[in-house]
Amino acid sequence: MLEHSSSMQEEPSPLTLRIAARVRQLRAGLGLSLDDLARRCGVSRSMISLIERGRSSPTAVVLEKLAVGLNVSLASLFEAPQPDSGPLSRRADQLEWRDPASGYLRRNVSPDAFASPIRIVEVHFPPGARVAYETGPRQPRQFQQVWVLEGCIEISLGDECHRLQAGDCLAMQLDRPLGYHNPTRKPARYAVVLCSETGPWR
Repeated sequence: MLEHSSSMQEEPSPLTLRIAARVRQLRAGLGLSLDDLARRCGVSRSMISLIERGRSSPTAVVLEKLAVGLNVSLASLFEAPQPDSGPLSRRADQLEWRDPASGYLRRNVSPDAFASPIRIVEVHFPPGARVAYETGPRQPRQFQQVWVLEGCIEISLGDECHRLQAGDCLAMQLDRPLGYHNPTRKPARYAVVLCSETGPWR
């Protein structure tokens, strides 16, 4: 099984440690062993162990596989394991994360750990970059809308393909393979709004 991650040769970043703690918390909450989660998400036990110890900086593709196995959104893996904020999210406090594989930069805009079924993420997508997620269905169902703020982005959803320009918005359910591609020589910027069907986001 091939997996892609960036090995940690230096001290892990605060966000890498946050992801590690969050994955551990979610796995424990479901009563899953490392082997259980590996079978559910298609990521090897050793890779999950490295991620949970903050010894590997996983790619977005690996994190999405973990999110599917944990039945949460990708955005939730970047949240603090314990509530550490109220309903206000200051720009200076919003952590940014760069995908080691594609170079795309994502920022969770919504307040960490605030009890809401809605999450907002901002993404800066480099020219020519591609990311393909093996997204699968979750329960409760999860939905997202992608609103392009600058540039152009191509989104593949299962067998469908959509080319979005600035101002365009695409709504979808997260239940099929999902791909992003910037076909231009200019960076793109878009907002992702995620929502679960029922119940608290967590």
